[in-house]
Amino acid sequence: MRNLLRWETALVFLLIVVALTGQVSTDGSFLSGGNLFYLGLDIGEIALIALPLTLVIVAGEIDLSVASVLGLSSALIGWLWNAGWSLEMILPTVIVVGALCGAFNGLLVTRLGLPSLAVTIGTLALYRGLALVVLGDTAVADFPASYTSFGTTPVPGTNIPYPIVLAAILAVLFGVALHASSFGRSVFAIGANEEGARFSGIRVKRIKLSLFVLAGAVAAIAGIVYTFRFSSARADNGVGLELAVVAAVLLGGVSIFGGKGSLFGVLAGVLLLGGLRNLLILQDTSTEVLTIVTGLLLLVSVLAPSITRRVGTLRKAAS
Repeated sequence: MRNLLRWETALVFLLIVVALTGQVSTDGSFLSGGNLFYLGLDIGEIALIALPLTLVIVAGEIDLSVASVLGLSSALIGWLWNAGWSLEMILPTVIVVGALCGAFNGLLVTRLGLPSLAVTIGTLALYRGLALVVLGDTAVADFPASYTSFGTTPVPGTNIPYPIVLAAILAVLFGVALHASSFGRSVFAIGANEEGARFSGIRVKRIKLSLFVLAGAVAAIAGIVYTFRFSSARADNGVGLELAVVAAVLLGGVSIFGGKGSLFGVLAGVLLLGGLRNLLILQDTSTEVLTIVTGLLLLVSVLAPSITRRVGTLRKAAS
């Protein structure tokens, strides 16, 4: 716990450094209301998907198919809209489909005992392929402005985008579930020692399955937000987004091996990743460089805790 608090403190310090650096290098525009609004839009889907993925990774599993579920959800919105469905019917249907995608992942992992890494790499391709089958390479963009404004306008009187409000509400719910409930304690116990958790009476398979279902459902919600933000339903929406989400979660101090992490740290990781990307965009940096930076942050988030742990072990041995 002490190491986790140190990591979160370091993240907050880095956030301050990025904010000050951005403010100086952009002549004061980095912390302007307009730029903070667009920063919020940019991290909205990442923040949403990172919430359930945090619980999945804390439980010792991973889900790399979340961005493909987002893309499948977007394609399904476009296809059903063209078929004459109302958005009031489309949106809950899409969330249910996302939950079913997560359930499929969870069943393969919990019932067949397959590794989640291999399963979700496979379904990453499967769900993206299904999105292409559903909508092809076309785009659907004639959605009502009353819906698309959700992803493009701030809350009245503020510079806060609606997706950030949605992410904040879900963050409170997931935070209570993870840190202030028996369910959350079970998730940590599973990640720390699955066999021990099973012998203590924890329903390991049921909990893991529920986490994958949650990840799929929230990824579908992120697909809805993404579609309305760009006013375009496409099968390739969100391609590669899983890299940014996993980087943000691990950067937030969640152990890739499970059993450790906090939602506060993950939210700080999302802000840090988003802030760095936004700063680079303001500096007219290419998309390729943004991808490189995201990859480097992912490596740092994996290596830094391991190095810290080894240094601590050496200090104990020396003393």
